[in-house]
Amino acid sequence: MAARSVIALVSVAEVIATELADHLERRGHDVRQARQPWEAESLLSGKGIEVVVVGDSLSQAEGRDLLRRHGGEDGPDFILICRPADLVDKVLALELGAADVVESPLNVRELAARVGGLLARRGRPAQELIVLENATVDLRSAMVMHRSGTEEQLSPGQVALLRLFLASPRKVLTRDDIIAAAPAENADAFDRSIDSRIVRLRRKLDTETIITIRGAGYRFDPPRQFDD
Repeated sequence: MAARSVIALVSVAEVIATELADHLERRGHDVRQARQPWEAESLLSGKGIEVVVVGDSLSQAEGRDLLRRHGGEDGPDFILICRPADLVDKVLALELGAADVVESPLNVRELAARVGGLLARRGRPAQELIVLENATVDLRSAMVMHRSGTEEQLSPGQVALLRLFLASPRKVLTRDDIIAAAPAENADAFDRSIDSRIVRLRRKLDTETIITIRGAGYRFDPPRQFDD
């Protein structure tokens, strides 16, 4: 198993840092925080940091100073958070090699997506995103992200079941097919338990794409974007 990617949050406002750290950790990342400049020096002097998010609690000059000392080809990628009026500071940061500069106030999901994009550029596995009618599923982190903003975790068995349907679009899968390819997570794998598993998966995904074919089994009818 690959080592967890390491993300550093430096002087990020506490409310944002707490939400962002929770968001990233649930997706399998290791998040480390430094609230003071001297803590940042100690954290970034070590090895293994891949992405650094520098909050606007630091002055832009302090953020650029960290970028000069710890960035570069062999260093981590830097994302600097700046205030909307700081256009000159934004340009200077980019010229110094910042991977990205985002303005506050910011959306935590957007910032997490930018972090994920930088990790993918560094060779880390990208997210496996499946877009359904009312939710987006990240298969790699087993996370269901509903349009309402709420999130739910899929169990390993539910991920296996969903992957089975994704691998066989528009094909009727019998209960025996499902038991063989995506066994239950406990000893209770009798015929009728499949029905319960499907109901729970549909409910968690908030989807109507998994169709019951009476007397035959189940079929996954993917949304239109699967055909693109």
